[in-house]
Formats: sequence, C-alpha cells, structure tokens
Amino acid sequence: MNTSAFVPADFDVPHSLVTPRFRLEPLGPQHNLADHAAWTGSIEHIRATPGYPDGNWPPLGGMSLEANLADLRRHADDFTQRRGFTYTVLDPDSGDVIGCVYIYPCPKDGHDADVSSWVTAGRAELDVPLYEAVSAWLAADWPFTSPAYDAR
Repeated sequence: MNTSAFVPADFDVPHSLVTPRFRLEPLGPQHNLADHAAWTGSIEHIRATPGYPDGNWPPLGGMSLEANLADLRRHADDFTQRRGFTYTVLDPDSGDVIGCVYIYPCPKDGHDADVSSWVTAGRAELDVPLYEAVSAWLAADWPFTSPAYDAR
C-alpha cells in the first residue's frame, strides 16, 4: 500500500450524505451551470464563511462558465484518483445547488484532512447544520482521525 495515499486503498469512499435538509453527491461537470450560479450569487457570503480566510476564493470578479467547468473537471478527477473529494450540496426537493464540501489532504501539522464547506447566501441558515452533519459523517464514515474543519 502507498503510505502517502490520502485514503487507504481499500476504503470505500462515500458517494452521498442525505439529510432532511440537503444531500451531498460528488461534484462533477454536470453541475456546472447550477454550481456557477450558486457561488457567483454568493461571493461575499462565501468569503465570510469560516475556512475561507485567505481571500482568494471565490474570486471577486467571478469566472467564466468554461473556467468553472475546468475546475469541476479537476475536482471530479481528484475524486476518481482519490486525491481529494468534493461534494455538491443539493436541496433535496428542488435539486438546486446550494453549497459545496471539500475534503483534501491537510498541510497543517496534526491534521489528516482539510475540510471546508459553504452554502449560498439564500440558504445561510444551513451553514451550521451542514457543518454538524459533515463533522458527524467524517467521524462515522471516513478514516480520518483529526480533520481540520473550521467550527461554525
């Protein structure tokens, strides 16, 4: 086994998390239009979310649909290659994109995963429930012992 792997080779990566208020599924190119609309309509809100302190994302000027598609393809490739796991957060009734969750290797000492999440400004009330659900999911279903995930 490759000791530098982000997750063990025999780990069955979860493909969903379902709650009454939202569901997560792997982010991919099929989400491009809805994902782009979700984050470009909530740039200031996302930048104020714990876990986005560097001020680089999302870009204040947004990005083109083509650039967003390239970003989604990169995330999907990371998922397939098990280098990182990005999930879109969907409204369970409408299927609208209302946020995103990122799980990647952590550069910080003492942590084995770097986790961040955001929800749209129009669904800001879900920030804490998303944080709580993802935190419980990480503890129950993932192989991490010390993920870094900024508290809400």
